[in-house]
Amino acid sequence: MTVPRPGTTAVLALLPEADPLLELAAAVDARVVRPGVPAHAALLYPWLPADQVGERELARLRAALPVGRVPIRLAEVERAGGFVGIPLPELGAMATAVRAAFPEQVPYGGRFGQDPPVHVTVALDVDPGVSGAAGVAADIADRVAGRLPISAEVAALQVVTLGSSGWRRVAEVPLAD
Repeated sequence: MTVPRPGTTAVLALLPEADPLLELAAAVDARVVRPGVPAHAALLYPWLPADQVGERELARLRAALPVGRVPIRLAEVERAGGFVGIPLPELGAMATAVRAAFPEQVPYGGRFGQDPPVHVTVALDVDPGVSGAAGVAADIADRVAGRLPISAEVAALQVVTLGSSGWRRVAEVPLAD
């Protein structure tokens, strides 16, 4: 995994309804959940360098967004190696629109293609070298599945940047009604 540098930004949909799932994963193994990072779906990460985010770029982002709140349903768990996540297909069209508005910004540096599926990461980097790691990821996935489904609604996106003391909000971009 590439560690983000200070000044990195992201466009996120925060999902507080899913925070208990991250807490559940941390109770199994605290190393698989990023401390201080709430449950979210990244629509575009990395986005622009923080010093390039201004009103013009935020207006371009707003213009790409749908009108109105987007209902979502966290319904199934995906597990691949040391990753446990929940797909969010309802945010796929919005992510595609945001990415199309900023084609020079390739999601995740291209590791997952030009338009990867949107998801909530519940656990990441479960160490496969640790004895029983596959069991840890499976245990987390099973526990999370027992808490689903969860219904939520996305009413705004958050633009965040990484600073010396962690991620902080730069702007909130409401989905206009």
